[in-house]
Amino acid sequence: MNSSDLAGKNLSWKVYILKCSDDTLYTGVTNDINRRLKEHSTSSLGAKYTRSRRPVELVYFESCDDKVRAMQREYAIKQFTRKEKLELISSAGKD
Repeated sequence: MNSSDLAGKNLSWKVYILKCSDDTLYTGVTNDINRRLKEHSTSSLGAKYTRSRRPVELVYFESCDDKVRAMQREYAIKQFTRKEKLELISSAGKD
């Protein structure tokens, strides 16, 4: 998945998962996924975790109604095992 898949500036809140260069997964939340992906990929504004694991690839995202729901979903996903996260990522491509 790449940022061109996200055409149009929909500023709803998103929960996203990045695959890092060391094959780890990073989960975050944003209201501008294109900006946030660029920050993770190229600037010091990216998360400390991802700055040392570049390049990163957007492998999953979902929209949420508001910031609170996005943060709740982010927390829930962070509680998943790696296997469960990979299943979530895989199932997104089948809809």
